[in-house]
Amino acid sequence: MNLLALLALGPQRTSFDTGRNKMPVRFPATAREPASASNVKPLSVAFLVNDFPLLSESFVINQVVGLIERGHKIDVYTLHKRQPGVSELLHRDVERCRLLDRTHRAITVPENRWLRALKACGLLMANFRRNPKFCWRWSKAVLLGEGTNLLQLLYVAAPLLGKSHDIVHCQFGTIGLTGLKLHRLGAIRGKLITTFRGHDISQYVRTHGNRVYENLFKIGSMFITNCRFFERRLLKLGCDPARLAVLPSGIDCTRFTPGNWVGRRDNGLRLVTIGRLVEKKGIEYALRAVAEFAAARSDIDVTYAIVGDGPLWEPLRRLISELRLSDSVTMLSWRNHQQIIDILRDADVFLGPSVTGVDGNQDAPINTLKEAMALELPVIATWHGGIPELVQDGMSGLLVPERDADAIADKLDYLANHRDIWTRMGRAGRAYIDAHYNLHALNDELVNIYRKALT
Repeated sequence: MNLLALLALGPQRTSFDTGRNKMPVRFPATAREPASASNVKPLSVAFLVNDFPLLSESFVINQVVGLIERGHKIDVYTLHKRQPGVSELLHRDVERCRLLDRTHRAITVPENRWLRALKACGLLMANFRRNPKFCWRWSKAVLLGEGTNLLQLLYVAAPLLGKSHDIVHCQFGTIGLTGLKLHRLGAIRGKLITTFRGHDISQYVRTHGNRVYENLFKIGSMFITNCRFFERRLLKLGCDPARLAVLPSGIDCTRFTPGNWVGRRDNGLRLVTIGRLVEKKGIEYALRAVAEFAAARSDIDVTYAIVGDGPLWEPLRRLISELRLSDSVTMLSWRNHQQIIDILRDADVFLGPSVTGVDGNQDAPINTLKEAMALELPVIATWHGGIPELVQDGMSGLLVPERDADAIADKLDYLANHRDIWTRMGRAGRAYIDAHYNLHALNDELVNIYRKALT
């Protein structure tokens, strides 16, 4: 069978041999790199992401911008072509730093299998001089039936061929698995680093088994996660502690100036939740709590704004109607970053009722919760995932068990009756964010991690 016919058959299934594990390298501690260090060689970094830019993944934008501001060369490669209907609202830094000019999207895969094969042959011929090793290895893998989704992998790899980077940073463990395949085929030139952030270390592991990242752990140079909760998970799965770092997602606190608390009036309580409308955000339980609280406290004018989008938009709208909350609850689709800050600034209390999904999906300390705390809002959140590392129960906020609407309603009643503690809680939250989630310090540490990987 010739190569063209093999290509037309589409994906073949097997696994990649990743070779023997090498002894882990223990890196010496290094001083934080100053942003203006002129005697340090700038790094060339490739970010591998599913899509870019996404408001729901502002942590990726923050890291890209931080590296650019430190003089490093950044390119962003997406694994998928941008999907229709994705919000075009952009983070304020996307235009300021011309991030779209640094973004390289995967080539569209034709739906017709023969066109898919012909285009693949064209990609191989066009890129042979740029990276002959990849072209030979990829063709051999197809001929021998080695690999999964090789055609899709070729279309993803094409923008990377001929490029050389010091670091290839995969944002999410699932993308790290794609990075591993690209590395084995020779498409990637640079140290492979993977960040684990949430669903990739919870839901994905539950679905695919505890050995799903075994080969990635052998080949990857460094691994990063955003909280201690997921660090323990990675160690349990076999990640080398000498190549594992905890690096929280930071925020720029200078952009978050507390409001004048116009909503803190005796007869009102303004609540807000911001996030994707998916099961693990637990918004259903917040709505039930608001309904319970409103029924018990007719003396309080309660309003609740839900900002975000996702598959649960219609189910949540129906629930709002069933609970007779249509006059109290407003659902808003995604807003740009400044609009989100303004919405938070006008609120009294942030609700972050995250839950473990039936599929095992869990949250790290979520960025919108950090932003609310930076604006000195008291928060009600759950004993869930990495959130207790962020919210100090009784000090900067209140924590309740997962899926417990009654407990959320009780905490709302407590805050309504103790308005004098709001300022103390808010200031404690802001101080904690300043100390532990400072974006500029964390971006310095990210550069340190890159340089350790190159040692």
